[in-house]
Amino acid sequence: MNAGARLGLFGAGLVVAFGAAFGLAGVIIPASAVSDWTKGAEVDDHDAHVESAAGAGESATAAADLKGLSLGLDGYVLSPVEAPASPGEPGELAFRIEDAAGTPVTAYATAHEKELHLIVVRSDGSRFRHVHPSLDEATGTWSLPWEWTEAGTYRVFADFTPAGADAASLTLTRTVQVAGEVTPVAPEPTRVAQVDGYTVSVDGDLEAGTIGDLTFTVTRDGRPVTSLEPYLGAFGHLVALRDGDLAYLHVHAAGDEPAAGETSGPEIAFAAEAPTAGRYLLYLDFQVDGTVRTAEFVLDAGQSHGSTESEGDSHDDGH
Repeated sequence: MNAGARLGLFGAGLVVAFGAAFGLAGVIIPASAVSDWTKGAEVDDHDAHVESAAGAGESATAAADLKGLSLGLDGYVLSPVEAPASPGEPGELAFRIEDAAGTPVTAYATAHEKELHLIVVRSDGSRFRHVHPSLDEATGTWSLPWEWTEAGTYRVFADFTPAGADAASLTLTRTVQVAGEVTPVAPEPTRVAQVDGYTVSVDGDLEAGTIGDLTFTVTRDGRPVTSLEPYLGAFGHLVALRDGDLAYLHVHAAGDEPAAGETSGPEIAFAAEAPTAGRYLLYLDFQVDGTVRTAEFVLDAGQSHGSTESEGDSHDDGH
């Protein structure tokens, strides 16, 4: 093989490699919608998606849209997480966000009423917590009191936006091991959750590569709850994790930001798109009478049939 041919193959290999890398950037919500939510805008932009060059079936938008799979991104790194070593041991959970030079970051933009959202969940999807630690601006350390209730492998997600006009929202993650005997939980599909006397149900379906609508309905004693209060700039807050790798996306309810003192219910609507077929773990935070509760769901996303139909149509002219 001559030198020109070898260089040509090398260049083609680079194209495939970069295409595969970007093919991992599947999303649950289009990049435009995520951008709108970060600015507090309504979810109303459903961009078209392009199938990835890797053939993985995930849409090829910005890599940051599929979050929670790395401890470092865009020059920012989540430091090792300090936490109690075993269940029942009171202590503190602490960490830092560092820049490319290893300097702790102390300036953040406010997104959804907070500078940083911390999600902690066991690898099987159980023991979910969504909290907001405090920042020590002198050291750049985020911390809050912490105690584990069960042993296991936990994922810690830090969701934040560095200060700066063009800064993007980032979700970085670390794994924390909590010593002790573990009884794994196998997530099974469920559309109804019971929490503190409230019943929350979800209508709608997830389908890989297709925008779908999910509507959550909150009732109590069989009656619709119409006293949902604003929480983090919306009437509901949804975290979605992909079962298997816990790929993460921080999503919010569709609609305008509620005014102070405004209430709503019983329905909270979201737009969602699964990057791949498979199982998804959903955690809905809602607030009534000043108390935030979390309803948990498990939904299966089906495989989109759009690409199969298109391939079939392409052969019609040949018959």
